[in-house]
This record gives sequence, structure tokens and C-alpha cells, in this order.
Amino acid sequence: MFKRAFLISTLFMGTQSAFGADMDRAIEIVEEKCHLCHGTEGESSSAIYPRLAAQHEEYIAKQLADFQAGRRTGTMNEMAQDLTPDEMVALGKYFAAKPPLSHRVRDEEFAAVGQYLYMNGNKYSGVTACKTCHGDEGKGTQKLPRLAGQHKRYLADQLTEFHNRNRTNDNAVMHSIASKLTEMEIQALATYISGMK
Repeated sequence: MFKRAFLISTLFMGTQSAFGADMDRAIEIVEEKCHLCHGTEGESSSAIYPRLAAQHEEYIAKQLADFQAGRRTGTMNEMAQDLTPDEMVALGKYFAAKPPLSHRVRDEEFAAVGQYLYMNGNKYSGVTACKTCHGDEGKGTQKLPRLAGQHKRYLADQLTEFHNRNRTNDNAVMHSIASKLTEMEIQALATYISGMK
């Protein structure tokens, strides 16, 4: 019995030690690179960069891998170039553990249009409700991004990228939805989602 307890304790301590080393490496990378655009807490320095705080760890790791492989294009291609798969996972865990924030919505009536679209879609144009994939609260899943509290500008930019088919990864489903959105609907959705907690 003592031998088994010792073995379990040793395995647990080894896992904790490996996790600590991974987090130490993630912190190094954040301080070297990520903080410039995304901030050390994942809150980003500008509305053109996504908030990473509370984003799903698997989603972050996948996006980093897609940038590295060129499946998604942008500034991050160069930033992700030297990351190992373990470092991508560690960065995902690091940012997923950070607390999320939301924006104060100034135009409640316009946000209500976005809320309606988010919850119900638009049956007249065939737009599917966002909640179908991203959930009622915009928290997403490990494979689908958390949207709640994301920067309005970033959300609108990504919907436009999907609409125009300029987003080079994850665009099959999102293009079919975003291509049916009007500019007003994109802005209304971005306004509503940015205020979700």
C-alpha cells in the first residue's frame, strides 16, 4: 500500500514539475514576443489584435500551428515559426487560465440587433444563429473560439475576412454564414459580442 501511494505521489510530483516547466517556458515566450500585441494577461494592446485571455487552450494551440504551417496568414506566421508543439500547448494553457474581460456597450439598441442575430440568426437571409456553435454565452468549445468580450474591431474584421474568404483557415462553415451578413449585421454582432461576459 505504501509503495503504491509513493508511486502515485511521485507521478503526481513529476506531472506538476513538467507543468511548471511548461508554464515557465510559456511565460518566457509571452514576455519575449506575445506581450507586444496581446499583453501579458492576454488583453491585447490594440483592438486589431485578439484578446487571448480565457480563450480555449486547444483553440490557441491549433491557431498557432495553423499560422506556423501557413494555413492561416498574417503577422503571426513569423511569430509562430520557431514554436514547438509543446510550446504552443503551453501558451494555450497560459492564456486560457487568464480571467476574461468584456467591453462596455455604448449603443444598447444597436447591440440588441446583434443579440437577436446571435441568438436567432436571420431566417430571411439564411444566417444561422451564432449560439448554435459558440453557445448562448459566447464561450465556445475547445475547437471553437470563445467570442464573449472579444474586441469589437477584431470581431468585425474577422467576420469581414470570412465574408470575403480572405481568412485562410477554418473558413468553410464561417464563410457560408458570414457571406450572408450585411455590413450593419456584422457591426451589430461585433457590438453585442464585445459586451458579453
